[in-house]
Amino acid sequence: MATAEPIIMPGYQGEAIYGPYDDPDGDSDADSGAPDHTGASVEQVFQLFSATAPRGWRVELIEGEICVTPPANGEHEEIVSELTEQVIDRRQDRSLRNYTGIGLNVPGASMTGHVVPDLVIAPKGTFDDSDEWHDLSAVLLVAEVTSDSTADRDREKKILGYARAGIPVYLLIDREEGEVTVHSEPSGDAFAKAAKYKLGLTVSLPGPLGFELDTAEF
Repeated sequence: MATAEPIIMPGYQGEAIYGPYDDPDGDSDADSGAPDHTGASVEQVFQLFSATAPRGWRVELIEGEICVTPPANGEHEEIVSELTEQVIDRRQDRSLRNYTGIGLNVPGASMTGHVVPDLVIAPKGTFDDSDEWHDLSAVLLVAEVTSDSTADRDREKKILGYARAGIPVYLLIDREEGEVTVHSEPSGDAFAKAAKYKLGLTVSLPGPLGFELDTAEF
């Protein structure tokens, strides 16, 4: 079954964006009601996409690119669910909570990025506000489960923002490669350590989490 590909707008510089009735030949007035976004900033276009994306689609701003991704498949969600349950069972600090669908502000190369990780671990009350995009200074772990359409971003571009933000652990569950990578010790726009495990093995999470995941259940 074909997988829907995400919409990516790299390096948007304020060109006009037209609606579905755009008439490039100019031989009708079908596009007369299309909004003209000439001169709009990346942030403004991002807000437009966020407001108009279909329910369940994920809109992110990653290293200056606007990425609109369709809903994940069932296998992806089963892994996220299993990961969530294991964290609940094995966490040493009972005040820690799992969050899905939470928008985070991450430092970009030249602007603020907006990302929605598959899972975030943080103390209870960290996101107890009315904001759509949140500060992540209290976040202890972010996790991403790859899909065909998101794997490259999860493996490469998202690492940059997560490391710059100083998130202690970035857990990457790579379905396509059949492995798990535990990124830790952020420094600059990289992580000093990247421990790799084959899916099916027990994965040790470093402090401040300090517990193990059984990836045979993924």
